[in-house]
Amino acid sequence: MDRQYQSEREKGVVMHPPVGSGEAPRAQEVGPVEAEVTHAKNVAPVDTSAVTPRPEGSVYMGGFRAPQIDCVRVAVIGLGERGSLQTLHFLGIPHCEVVAVCDPCDDATGAVADRIEERTGKRPAEYTQDPSAYKTMLAEVKPDAVVINTPWETHARMAIDAMEAGAHALVEVPLALTLEDLWRVVDTSERTQKHCMMLENCNYGRNELMFLNMVRQGLIGELLHGEAAYIHELRSQMFSENRGCGSWRTNHYAARNGNLYPTHGLGPVAQYMSLARGEDTFDRIVSFSSPAKGRAAYAKKHFGPDHKWNKLDFQCGDMSNSIIKTKQGRTILVQWDETSPRPYDRKNLIQGTEGTLADYPLRIAGERISPGVPESLEEKHPGGAEIPSAGGYHEWYEGEEAEADLYAKYDHPLYKRLGEEARQKDDRGGMNYIMLYRVIECLHNGEPMDQNVYEGAFWSAVGPLSEKSVNEGGAPQLFPDFTRGDWKNTAPLPVIR
Repeated sequence: MDRQYQSEREKGVVMHPPVGSGEAPRAQEVGPVEAEVTHAKNVAPVDTSAVTPRPEGSVYMGGFRAPQIDCVRVAVIGLGERGSLQTLHFLGIPHCEVVAVCDPCDDATGAVADRIEERTGKRPAEYTQDPSAYKTMLAEVKPDAVVINTPWETHARMAIDAMEAGAHALVEVPLALTLEDLWRVVDTSERTQKHCMMLENCNYGRNELMFLNMVRQGLIGELLHGEAAYIHELRSQMFSENRGCGSWRTNHYAARNGNLYPTHGLGPVAQYMSLARGEDTFDRIVSFSSPAKGRAAYAKKHFGPDHKWNKLDFQCGDMSNSIIKTKQGRTILVQWDETSPRPYDRKNLIQGTEGTLADYPLRIAGERISPGVPESLEEKHPGGAEIPSAGGYHEWYEGEEAEADLYAKYDHPLYKRLGEEARQKDDRGGMNYIMLYRVIECLHNGEPMDQNVYEGAFWSAVGPLSEKSVNEGGAPQLFPDFTRGDWKNTAPLPVIR
């Protein structure tokens, strides 16, 4: 066990919620809830950019190739709404087997184990009841890969334990909640030479893959700016009072203030820009939060005056706005709002010197990719007059016909290969299935992971850095370099076929 982490537990600082989303968090020691401890740590660092030398014997994991695995033996921790569906996706993917499932609630493990047995004829090992049962699972089953679908505050600890036990760690977002824990995850991955991939499924959405393909073809010129968001009204999760996401997630809205969930929008934009992969990397961030009004109003409207939610003092602004500046000077707007009554939006915008790709809804504009751009401006507009607004980049190319045209021309090869199958098996447009398929494909073939541990750390670092910036009135915060300078020699993610 990490010595610093062990010391914190002995002092009663670290709280352990259950391993899955099946029960409300419960502290093993008397003290503040985990979210309060997390926030106190996030606003405390004096030098957020601090980097220690890579320990001797550790290996840089950017582009790392682990030994090939003939059949990847997968264990899954956390069988809530996301974990149970995710586990079943593996049953249709070649070269893998679900060998163990773990959740504090035996009805959750039993239901998933029943489905696996029905479809495969083999029942996975079940670990339940005890919040530390996953450790017994790691020791007894010795899986090749462990999927972690648990409350945010458990991600780092479980990923470290999995890698220490000899397994590759596949972690739901975010990778960790503090810079301190992000460094622990990075250092453990480098020391054990085990992959630790944050499972950012939005990188595998059809439009995100298509934009990556178009950017790699140079269709919008040099990249300048991106916009990323996770705007998703989730107040109804508060009805999950003692079991499910709301039972633990609600406490974070009360104790913290910043962007608590940045990676769904940021991950794809960061990959378009090849951040931390040879071309550019994260430099600094400024963040501001709106007033915190929506959660308290919702609790007052839907729960009694003596209900536990009405005893919370909600601190987290309903809307978080951050601007990231990269080393090359590019900018990224990052927004987060899980409270306001408005439609779902991830923005997914990337802008270059020759055009812009945008989403929600899908639309594009540019000098090289929009219809109606005259072949010769001089011929059609003597004197070089401006392109009329009916074509080119003065209006968005959008609508059903435009969408069909863009998919026909620019669909990512990976989506062409897996998209139809993925749509049949995954109700989120196929992104989850494609992501898990690629995870197994990479482990089976001994290929580098599509998202390395450093990317997961950079994208997740927006959480703690935004908290510190908000706490300091929007003061800029520097990103630590989790790669220790090796990003300069890391190849950008290619267009995978």
